[in-house]
Amino acid sequence: MAAVAGEVERSGRALSPGGGGRSPDTWKRHIVRQLQHRDRDQHVMFQDLIRVYTRLLDKSILTNGILSCSVRRPFSGSGSVSSLLHQNDQLKKTTGELAFQVLELQQQIKTKDCVLEEQHARLLEEQRRSAVVLGARGGLQERVEQVQEENGALKLQYDALLARQRGAETRLREEKVREGHLLEDVIHLKRQAAAHMNSRNERRSRARDAKLQKELQTAARSKVTIERRFSSSSAPTSRSTSRSSSPKKEKEDQTPRHTRLFRSASASSPRILSSIRDLFQRKRRGHSVCSLEEDLMCPVGVCLSARVPVRALHVLEAHEQGINTVRFSSSSDLLATGGTDRVIKVWEVRAGSLTHRATLDGSTGGITCVEFDPTGSRVLAASYDESALLWRLDDSAPKLTLTGHKRKVTAARFSSSLHQVVTGSADRTIRLWDLHRAACVQVVEVASYCSDLVCSENWIISGHFDCKIRLWDTRAASCVQELPAQGKVTSLDLGSDRRQLLSCCRDDCLQLVDLRRWSNDRVSFRAEGFKCGSDSTRAVISPDGCFLAAGSADGAVYIWNVSTGNLETRLPDKHSSSISAVSWSPSGEYVVSVDKSRRAVLWSDI
Repeated sequence: MAAVAGEVERSGRALSPGGGGRSPDTWKRHIVRQLQHRDRDQHVMFQDLIRVYTRLLDKSILTNGILSCSVRRPFSGSGSVSSLLHQNDQLKKTTGELAFQVLELQQQIKTKDCVLEEQHARLLEEQRRSAVVLGARGGLQERVEQVQEENGALKLQYDALLARQRGAETRLREEKVREGHLLEDVIHLKRQAAAHMNSRNERRSRARDAKLQKELQTAARSKVTIERRFSSSSAPTSRSTSRSSSPKKEKEDQTPRHTRLFRSASASSPRILSSIRDLFQRKRRGHSVCSLEEDLMCPVGVCLSARVPVRALHVLEAHEQGINTVRFSSSSDLLATGGTDRVIKVWEVRAGSLTHRATLDGSTGGITCVEFDPTGSRVLAASYDESALLWRLDDSAPKLTLTGHKRKVTAARFSSSLHQVVTGSADRTIRLWDLHRAACVQVVEVASYCSDLVCSENWIISGHFDCKIRLWDTRAASCVQELPAQGKVTSLDLGSDRRQLLSCCRDDCLQLVDLRRWSNDRVSFRAEGFKCGSDSTRAVISPDGCFLAAGSADGAVYIWNVSTGNLETRLPDKHSSSISAVSWSPSGEYVVSVDKSRRAVLWSDI
């Protein structure tokens, strides 16, 4: 830049009046050549300097114009020379300023060179980082390709498994169709076998009836006199109407008299015929004829012979949710069902159908057990809300609520007294309640969860989850005997004669116990396909004590013959879920089964 300034200064002197003979055009071309050469060398590095040179060029052109005008004009004296010198001084001053600006620009160039070096260093760092990132990107791309390959392999495996699943589903549907056909064939064969057995039993029954009729006709030909003797101390004596009775008469009065308790009756009378028929029925069923004292202690049922149901008369959705329990009244014309929808529904049994009569609500939990009192006017229920409730049939609101248990109440029964109730609970207690006071009068601590209980006079029999059946004496509030079971006890039921106890256990077995021989006489009943569906499955004895009925997890009702120990019949196809309870009407005519899918089925042999 200093050389350019020197060159400009020399050119100015050369073009001055005392300088050489160079023309202004030669100097201008020289300056342009120098600038072009400089521009070619440092065009990129000195952009700012180029702009300064441009301004300098403009000023040089202006100076050349002034000088050229001075040269062309003749020197007119000392005034012109002084003005030219003044202009020359200004030009020198301008040239110095330009040189100073050139120095400043060189300093700026150095500063920018430092900045450029820093930027080059940053660029190298960014290039290095970019190379690292590109390497990582390449690794990630390789990983993506590997994952895509793995996904492709998994997709192939998934497609293969999906094809296998579809094939398995197709085979399953085919197997279900085959199963349905086989089941239909088995049902058809069982129906044929049942029809054959029924016809054979019908022939045997007709032969027995003919034999019985012949014996009755033979007995009807003779007169039967029933008399009973009393001693003279117990028989009433008639006073003598005359004081003057003979000693012989008094002696005759002191001798024992024979007084008739019953009049003579013909063997063909209805009472004698029914007695003989009952006698033959009891002998035929394998029961011994009980003594007069036992008949007085045990209530006589109204059912002479229970009917084994063969078909469903009425199927209905009885509740909004699952049904847990069902019970007939003593007159067999009413039926009560209770479920998880917290209500009890009372049904009338008329002509083989169930008609809704009343809905008893007021419980805040599901119903676990329901029972009619012996008069059939009240309904007792156990509930999940840790209480037992008592209703009258003419009132939908509970008359009494018995609270005191700490967990759900699983069983509630009327005791031998109409004003006493016994409840069992999951809190391992059994409580005796007085209905007159609506208060608990006795609490019995038990070692296990109580699932069900039954009452008989001064005795309470309870079933528990520790696989034991306990006999309690309410007078002493103590357990007097324990009977081991083969599994968790789900339900208990007493026969109408109060001598047989039926227990249902989770080992898919029913046990019948003779209470007169508590530890020695136990009969187990099993069947292929029967499975206890829950911890609260209820089984029942027929009113005449000849049959047992229980519902299975496969939705079928199983009925056993007590005398033979074999399965009498199986009632399928009406329940779609596990059967929770079964009840047999005291008249022996109907059987009702309920399940967890809200369905109730009325069965009979009609």
